[in-house]
Amino acid sequence: MTGGPGHVLVVGEALIDLVPVEGDGDVRAAQSGGAPANVAVGLARLGTPTSFAGGLGGDGFARTIEERMRTAGVDLALCARSALPTALAVPDPGTEGTGYHFHLRDTATFRLPDLSAQAGRFGAVYVGGLAAVVDPGAGAVRATARAAAEHSLLVVDPNVREDRTLDPERSLAALRELCGLAHVVKASDEDLARLWPGADPEETCAGLAAGGRLVVMTRGARGSTAYTSTAPPVSVAATPVEVVNTIGAGDAFLAGLLNRLGAGGSFTGTPGVQGAHDMLAYASEVAASVCARAGTEPSAPART
Repeated sequence: MTGGPGHVLVVGEALIDLVPVEGDGDVRAAQSGGAPANVAVGLARLGTPTSFAGGLGGDGFARTIEERMRTAGVDLALCARSALPTALAVPDPGTEGTGYHFHLRDTATFRLPDLSAQAGRFGAVYVGGLAAVVDPGAGAVRATARAAAEHSLLVVDPNVREDRTLDPERSLAALRELCGLAHVVKASDEDLARLWPGADPEETCAGLAAGGRLVVMTRGARGSTAYTSTAPPVSVAATPVEVVNTIGAGDAFLAGLLNRLGAGGSFTGTPGVQGAHDMLAYASEVAASVCARAGTEPSAPART
């Protein structure tokens, strides 16, 4: 049976990113994406047993997604399937980050299964991405997250996206609710500023951590910081790398983070100062492996 104390359940979307082809901005290449799918693939490639619960469609894009995830070693037995098409995301990389435009309506991608009855079988459950705010998937994500908060380690990456297809007020409220349920929150400084406008991101992290959570804030090239209720914040510089691509770097970072949290075979306990430092350094190296080349496939650092 799928599951176990060292096994991660990833709930969310697997979609297709239409990314600009280098040297010809008028041409776009189809690339498997979706933050949860990227996290699942990253975890499996790093050696963490991983199940993905998303919606897979009946088109060629869905077959591409499935092949990518199976090749990485992700268990897809809990996915919902339909004949509907796959959702598309059109990233617009820029000097200040990547913006997105989405094609989401009437797709298989957000027909997610409610796994609230099975969440407790897993050591950790990840939720986040578009599926946390796009119906009908958002209801299944909330139900699964609430069950995971009671029975396993709930990990949330709010991964805020802004687009005309999303209701900003409703979306931000849903993501704040998930952060409140979580045992582990990973968020960028930009995510935090959007979720709690007017508040200092560092103070927001400290406030979330005071509730007993592990909170990790990423700042891109400026590194990352871990906050807990029992120790001072721990910061690590970003791993130096010649940046080729930034799409999927945050997802790779989270995969590295979770891989380290579960390295002992279960997801229990909060890391101490040295443990937090090692965890952030490892996650930074995993993220750098994505930034150093095209695509979103991370690789494990050479060190153990």
